[in-house]
Amino acid sequence: MKFSVMAPTSAEGLSYPIPIIKKDTFVKIAQAAEKYGYYSIWGNDHITTQEYVQKEFTQPPSYYEPLITLASLVGYTKRLRLSTGVIVLPLRQPVILAKQIAALDVLSEGRLDVALGIGAYREEFDAMFPKATDVRRGDMFDEGIQCLLMLLKDKRASFEGQYYSFRDIEAFPKPVQDPFPLWIGGNHPNNITRVARWAQGWNCAALRPEELRANIKTLYEEAARWGRENIQFEIAPQYLARIGKSHEEAVARFSDSQLYKHFLSLSKTTMKGRAIDTFERNMIGTANEIGEKIHLLEEAGMTHCAALVFAANSDDEIIDQMAEFGENVLCKFE
Repeated sequence: MKFSVMAPTSAEGLSYPIPIIKKDTFVKIAQAAEKYGYYSIWGNDHITTQEYVQKEFTQPPSYYEPLITLASLVGYTKRLRLSTGVIVLPLRQPVILAKQIAALDVLSEGRLDVALGIGAYREEFDAMFPKATDVRRGDMFDEGIQCLLMLLKDKRASFEGQYYSFRDIEAFPKPVQDPFPLWIGGNHPNNITRVARWAQGWNCAALRPEELRANIKTLYEEAARWGRENIQFEIAPQYLARIGKSHEEAVARFSDSQLYKHFLSLSKTTMKGRAIDTFERNMIGTANEIGEKIHLLEEAGMTHCAALVFAANSDDEIIDQMAEFGENVLCKFE
C-alpha cells in the first residue's frame, strides 16, 4: 500500500488559513514526507480566488503553480515521487502542458505522476475564459487528454478538434516513463469512463469501501470495452485526515479546521451528497480507527492512499500530523 501527502500549493483559504505558506514550506513538507515513508507529494491547481474565499478573507490566497513547485523540490529529495492532484486540464494549453510534463519527468529522472481533472469550480474557468460561456469543460477535457497522449508519445503530433488544433509538433524530450503515468481525478461516472479509456490510474475522493469496490468493477468492465483488458489501474482515493490520541480529539480538531469548511463547500459540486458523513468517510480518529478503515479500503481495491490532506492551521502542524500518521499508521502496512 502506498501513502501520499498533499502539499498546499493552491490551498490557502480553501483547505488552510491565509497565510500558511512560508518560503520553505514545500521543502519542509517534502523532506518530512521522505523521512516518514510517504510515497509521493501532490500539488493541486487553482488559478484565481473563488467567490466564497473572497467573502471570507480580505487577503487573497497565494496559489503556487503545481508543476513549477514540484520542480523546485527535485534537488531537495531523493526517492519521493512528485504528483499533481489535479492539474485542471481545461485551463491548460495541451502543447505547453505536454512540454512541462516531459521536462519535469526527465529532470526528476522519472519521478513524476500527473493526475488531471475538470476542475471543482466553474467560476475559475469563466474568469479565465469569459467569452466561453457555452463551453462544456468535459468535452474540452476529452480533447485535451487525447492531445497529451499524442504529444507525450508520438514523434510528430497533429490534432484537429473543436477546442484544440495543432500541426506537426515535435515535442522533445519525451518523458522517461513509458507509458507516462497519466491519471484522472473525479468521482463522476464520466471520469471512470475516461480512466478506462485513456489513463493508468484513478484519483477519486472520499469513497466508502462498498462504493469503491462497485466503481472499480465498473472501471474494469469499461476498460474491457475499450480493449484494455490487461491493464492494472492504480486505484488512488484521496481522503481528509486528522489523527488524534482519542476519537473525540481528532473530530474536534478537524471540526475547527478550514479544511472542514472547504469540504462543505465542495458538497455542492465535486463532493455532492458526501458532506453529511464526512467523519465516517475520511481518515479522522485514532491510529487504530484509521488503520481499520484503510484495511477495508485495501480489501475493496485501493492500491494507493493518495494525497492525504491533513487538517491543520500551520505548516508545522501539517508536518506534526504527517509524523504521527507515519509513525502510527504507515507502519501497519509495511
